[in-house]
Amino acid sequence: MSITLFFLTYYSRIGVYMKKVTYNLIFNAEPEGGFTVIVPSLPGCVTYGKNLTEAKKMAREAIHAYLASLKKHEEVAPSDEHSFFSTINMDTPTPFSYA
Repeated sequence: MSITLFFLTYYSRIGVYMKKVTYNLIFNAEPEGGFTVIVPSLPGCVTYGKNLTEAKKMAREAIHAYLASLKKHEEVAPSDEHSFFSTINMDTPTPFSYA
């Protein structure tokens, strides 16, 4: 799943242009309920939500805070515009235990 954070629009109220940026998200269901969300292109950007809707909202907030920190420290913000996720099915020997 990807999340779009900004749109290329001029906001006269704050006097800036915003650019559309895409980030991939990984949602992991937790045994006690809820979802942990990881943003792979932003190291350490991890959050949690009680359900998928809240998890996505929390991810948006975490990305916003992460980008604000990068801007404050004059660092370049990465994005996932040119990357994607895929899965692969593997045959494994039995018995084999998975989490």
